[in-house]
This record gives sequence, C-alpha cells and structure tokens, in this order.
Amino acid sequence: MIYTVTFNPALDYAMGVKRLEPGMTNRSYYEQLLPGGKGLNVSTILTNLGIENTALGFIAGFTGKEIKRRFEESGGHSDFIELKDGISRINVKIKSDEETEINATGPDIDKDSLDMLMKKLSKASEGDTVVISGSIPPSLPDSLYSDILKMLDGKGVMCVVDATRELLMKVLCYKPFLVKPNNHELGEIFGVNLTTREEVVPYAKKLSERGARNVLVSMAGEGAVLVAENGEVIAAPAPKGNVKNSVGAGDSMVAGFIAGWHEKHTAEHAFKMGVASGSASAFSDVLATKDEILDLYSRL
Repeated sequence: MIYTVTFNPALDYAMGVKRLEPGMTNRSYYEQLLPGGKGLNVSTILTNLGIENTALGFIAGFTGKEIKRRFEESGGHSDFIELKDGISRINVKIKSDEETEINATGPDIDKDSLDMLMKKLSKASEGDTVVISGSIPPSLPDSLYSDILKMLDGKGVMCVVDATRELLMKVLCYKPFLVKPNNHELGEIFGVNLTTREEVVPYAKKLSERGARNVLVSMAGEGAVLVAENGEVIAAPAPKGNVKNSVGAGDSMVAGFIAGWHEKHTAEHAFKMGVASGSASAFSDVLATKDEILDLYSRL
C-alpha cells in the first residue's frame, strides 16, 4: 500500500481576476474549490493513474468534512483523523497576470491525534510506501519528519520526502527512497543559486552522498534532474506546453515517479513518468488525468 501524509490539508479556493488591484474591490470571473495539500495532490495523481493508495492526515470542522467529501468524490481513499477543535484551512489562490496565494495556518493538532497518526504509520510494513510532504504545522514538533522515518527504519518501507531545508537534511541518515527538492530549495540548502540542470547535478549528488537513494530535482520551465540510486544521472528539459496552473505540479512529479517505479522498477521510466505527470498538471486547469499524462509521456 502507498500512504500519503498531509499534516495540514486545505480547501484550495482559486479565483480568476482579470487585473488584481490592491486596495480596491476585485471581482472574479471564475471560482474553483478543490481539496488541497501536497500529500492529497500526490494521492490524486496516483488515483488518476489507477494506483491504490490511502491518504492520511488531520481534518477539522466543516471545511475538513468538505475536504474529505470532495477528495473521496473524485475517487480518493482516505483515513483521516478528525480533530475535536478548529477548522481545516482555506487557502486562496488568486490567478491574474501573476499568481498570488494566501495560505492559512490551520488548526492546532493535539498530542492524542498525533499519536493516532503515528500508530497508523507504524503499521506500514515491507513493500509499503510512505510519502511525507509539506510543512509542519506550528502545533507539531519540528522533529516529526525524522521521528517518522526513524520509526519506519529497517522495516522495508519505501519513504518519500518532499520537504525543505532542515526538514529534509535531518532525514537523509535514514536513507529515504526518494527526495524531491526544487532547484531553489536545493540551492538554499547549500547557499548557492542554481539555475541550470548542469549546476544542479553536483548538489543533488551531495544529497545522495548523505543518504538519499534517489534525488529528483524539479526546475519548472528548465525541466528536471535525477541522481539515481545506481549513480546514473538523468536530465531532461521541460516539455513544451501552455502553463495554466503551477499548483501541484511538483506533487504530480512525485506521484508520477512513484507510479513509474512501481510499474517497471527502472529509474529512466520513473523519471519520465515524473516529468510527464508534473508537466501535464502544469498544462491543465486541475491535476492531470491519466490520459493527459500518458499522452505527454509518449512525446518525451
């Protein structure tokens, strides 16, 4: 089983505004409401590709119920923990000449609820995959990523981590199967500015040397780079297309890589599926469908 973890899921409320004018009343020409959060995005793409998975995480209040309803209505399977207090967040995505996001903080997560999540994750066993992504809410310990990987260490569980800075660096000693920083996040770790695929390679190798089995670096319009477990370096430019929505593209790349690996167990196929999935979502108004992903894959 593949488990995704979203500590702080949201309702993503996207609004199109022809021209955003701060300090003025702005009217939208379209609205869209979708379940959001990095782990939920990964689950959605996996589900679209026909791969069984379970989304874990915390929901609260009427917005939490709506996240669950919309996610499962679209075919997803969840095992959320419902918090007693607070409401799940609503994140506002304003699409105009530029994309502007306003992300809420979300509810506090109590220790009993966290213990329930850890108990669910502790049941993962050999052959399972656990995907952990996104920021840690302020009410949770900042050691949570490493706590989870330490708990799963030695159980034969494939761990996938999409996180930044210290969250990422602290888990490398547990040899995660896959980490996926983007080029800006990778540069922040080492204090450099990385703009080309060639520049990314030596720093991706540094993460590999510190324990990551596969390092996948997304670079938006510049494409992607993979430093695979066997030392192979695979790089590709971004496919050509009209970018409509960047939200969830990186998560789609993670899901595509996982799907490709489970299908053929080769780095090349997994990488191509990752690139196709990430780009297909960027070229779509919502997260990509299976047909959109496979069509783009066939053209890589």
